[in-house]
Amino acid sequence: MPIIVNLDVVMAKRKVGLMELAEKMDITPANLSILKNSKVRAIRFSTLEGICKTLNCQPGDILEYMEE
Repeated sequence: MPIIVNLDVVMAKRKVGLMELAEKMDITPANLSILKNSKVRAIRFSTLEGICKTLNCQPGDILEYMEE
Protein backbone atom coordinates (compact mmCIF):
# COMPACT_ATOMS: atom_id res chain seq x y z
CA MET A 1 0.00 0.00 0.00
CA PRO A 2 1.43 3.41 -0.89
CA ILE A 3 0.36 4.99 2.44
CA ILE A 4 3.01 4.49 5.13
CA VAL A 5 2.11 4.84 8.82
CA ASN A 6 5.00 6.31 10.79
CA LEU A 7 3.30 6.19 14.19
CA ASP A 8 6.05 4.03 15.69
CA VAL A 9 8.69 6.56 14.61
CA VAL A 10 6.82 9.50 16.14
CA MET A 11 6.17 7.52 19.33
CA ALA A 12 9.87 6.67 19.62
CA LYS A 13 10.89 10.32 19.12
CA ARG A 14 8.45 11.36 21.88
CA LYS A 15 9.47 8.40 24.08
CA VAL A 16 5.85 7.30 24.41
CA GLY A 17 4.97 3.62 24.62
CA LEU A 18 1.94 1.90 23.11
CA MET A 19 0.19 1.37 26.45
CA GLU A 20 0.78 4.96 27.54
CA LEU A 21 -0.55 6.39 24.28
CA ALA A 22 -3.57 4.07 24.32
CA GLU A 23 -4.38 5.11 27.89
CA LYS A 24 -4.03 8.83 27.16
CA MET A 25 -6.25 8.51 24.08
CA ASP A 26 -8.76 6.14 25.70
CA ILE A 27 -8.37 3.63 22.86
CA THR A 28 -7.64 -0.07 23.14
CA PRO A 29 -3.98 -1.04 22.80
CA ALA A 30 -5.00 -3.66 20.22
CA ASN A 31 -6.56 -1.04 17.93
CA LEU A 32 -3.57 1.25 18.34
CA SER A 33 -1.21 -1.65 17.61
CA ILE A 34 -3.03 -2.39 14.36
CA LEU A 35 -2.53 1.22 13.31
CA LYS A 36 1.08 1.28 14.46
CA ASN A 37 1.91 -1.84 12.46
CA SER A 38 0.28 -0.50 9.26
CA LYS A 39 -2.38 -3.25 9.27
CA VAL A 40 -5.19 -0.70 9.16
CA ARG A 41 -7.21 0.09 6.04
CA ALA A 42 -8.83 3.27 7.37
CA ILE A 43 -8.46 5.74 10.20
CA ARG A 44 -11.06 8.04 11.67
CA PHE A 45 -10.19 11.72 11.73
CA SER A 46 -11.07 11.77 15.43
CA THR A 47 -8.43 9.06 16.05
CA LEU A 48 -5.85 10.92 13.98
CA GLU A 49 -6.71 14.13 15.83
CA GLY A 50 -6.27 12.37 19.18
CA ILE A 51 -2.88 10.99 18.16
CA CYS A 52 -1.70 14.39 16.94
CA LYS A 53 -2.96 16.14 20.07
CA THR A 54 -1.40 13.59 22.41
CA LEU A 55 1.95 13.39 20.59
CA ASN A 56 2.02 17.09 19.68
CA CYS A 57 2.55 16.41 15.97
CA GLN A 58 0.92 16.94 12.57
CA PRO A 59 -0.99 14.34 10.49
CA GLY A 60 1.86 14.45 7.97
CA ASP A 61 4.22 13.23 10.69
CA ILE A 62 2.08 10.10 11.06
CA LEU A 63 1.03 9.40 7.46
CA GLU A 64 3.25 9.42 4.39
CA TYR A 65 2.50 8.72 0.71
CA MET A 66 5.06 6.73 -1.23
CA GLU A 67 4.61 5.68 -4.85
CA GLU A 68 4.92 1.98 -5.53
